[in-house]
Amino acid sequence: MLGVLRSSVRGRGAAVGRLAGWSLVEALPAFLSGLLIARAIDDGFLAGDTRAGFAWLGLLALSVLVGGWATRQTFLRLAGIVEPFRDELVARTVHGSLRRGTTPGETADRAGVARLTQQVEIVREAYASVLLVVQGFLVTAVGALFGLLTLAPVVLVLVVPPLLAGLALFAIALPGMAARQRASILADERIAETAAVIGEGMRDIEACGAQRHVAAMIGRHVDAQARATRELARFTALRTIAVGVGGLAPLLLILAFAGRLVDAGVSTGAILGALTYVAQGVHPALQTLVRGLGNTGLWLFVTLARIVEETEAPPPAPAQPARERSTTPDPRGYEVRLRGVTFGYGRAAEPVIADLDLAIGEGEHLAVVGPSGAGKSTLAGVVAGLLVAQRGDVLLGGAPVAGIDPATAARHRTLIPQEAYVFEGSLRENLAYLLPGAPDAMLHDAARRLGASALVERLGGLDGELDPRALSAGERQLLTLVRAYVAPAPLVILDEATCHLDPAAEAVVERAFAERGGSLVVIAHRISSALRARRILLLDGGQALLGSHDELLERSPLYRDLVGHWDVSGLTHAAAG
Repeated sequence: MLGVLRSSVRGRGAAVGRLAGWSLVEALPAFLSGLLIARAIDDGFLAGDTRAGFAWLGLLALSVLVGGWATRQTFLRLAGIVEPFRDELVARTVHGSLRRGTTPGETADRAGVARLTQQVEIVREAYASVLLVVQGFLVTAVGALFGLLTLAPVVLVLVVPPLLAGLALFAIALPGMAARQRASILADERIAETAAVIGEGMRDIEACGAQRHVAAMIGRHVDAQARATRELARFTALRTIAVGVGGLAPLLLILAFAGRLVDAGVSTGAILGALTYVAQGVHPALQTLVRGLGNTGLWLFVTLARIVEETEAPPPAPAQPARERSTTPDPRGYEVRLRGVTFGYGRAAEPVIADLDLAIGEGEHLAVVGPSGAGKSTLAGVVAGLLVAQRGDVLLGGAPVAGIDPATAARHRTLIPQEAYVFEGSLRENLAYLLPGAPDAMLHDAARRLGASALVERLGGLDGELDPRALSAGERQLLTLVRAYVAPAPLVILDEATCHLDPAAEAVVERAFAERGGSLVVIAHRISSALRARRILLLDGGQALLGSHDELLERSPLYRDLVGHWDVSGLTHAAAG
């Protein structure tokens, strides 16, 4: 974990240097406060020179203004350290979750989702807060101590030992606090994972009458988190004592030994200045440090340790020895055949796909339609080999999809989901992602065929740098489709991959893929997509019906409902054009 924190500043010397420079300026009021107060008292008010006293106080006010301006600059400089650290942490978490999720024999890393959506953001915010707290303590406390050294070195004997004792007491309490915080985070992960499992099996839970059992199961995790939180709260007393010893004890000692300090030659102004250093510098700085590290700091260290623990864990052993991978079947052709395929989300769950027999020949264009939740995307995942059928066989080119390794499968089929992904980089890198080294002429030809040439030109050509946030959902989908068109895979599955395109653009895309050669499976969200296909597969609650548009209109009331108010003759004309 410490290595991860060190990496957050490694290679960012310029940003750290600028932060340190502004911190020195920010320390100016903490360093000058006691000195200027002492001068205002000794050389001004006690000496009968009121104007001089107010002049010294005016300098103090000016130093506060300068320090406030420097504080604003330090906030700005922190972003140069915090935001890159957050990006590195997201990359680490995604890599770890994907590695676990794609390892044969491993289940999806649901806790990884919780880390990505919640814990990474906790670390980002906590990291910034802890940097501010530590930087503020160093600026204020160290500035005050140096000022005290300049003003009256003898007073340091009354200030430094209690301060160190308070810091030591707080350091002793930290491990116990961290252990309770870790228990709270682990309970939170168990709550998230249990809730995900319950969500997937809600129908089974309802059908089996297991609501009370499930509520008790997740209730135990909630109780564990509450128990850890209560135990953590008990450590608040130690934090309060630490602040009292390190911040308030020096004030009492200075007041108690004031007479002896005067006998030792310390002036009245110097004593008041020393009290100012402690009351306005050391005490609030220590209080902020203890509160910050005791709350936000614990979240940072424990949550970051949890993320590092998971993402740096050695990958599980493969399900089969590496030497057996040479026997992985290689598809011969790209015909897809499903024989008695059944798939459901859970052993006792109602199947989404039941006993499905389907053949998709080489060069065929198939549209899959059905109401929401009918299993269209599930079928796409089964055909692509991302979901494993509970029963039946799924063959690609005569080879079982489940036995094809990912690299081989990627050469034979491409699945484009609804969520289009483009990344920061050049347009060329995005379009050639699935075929590195693709010539520019091929990329331009693909863009032209899919109606994306104007978009390519607007983005600055193939050398243009992409900002995914500046693209609309439809533009991201169009670029992803061009990328898939360039890929060599002969089987293309579009899982509502054109839902953000208008019907005319969608027609251009689907026609281009159909004319490209190979097989095309379209999970349709518009009836117009179905009209362009030679055959249509209608899914409905585990049932399937295959036929042409006219055949399904005649045989299926559901299909007629899906067509609904569409002008079929107009759609036919649009599909043909």
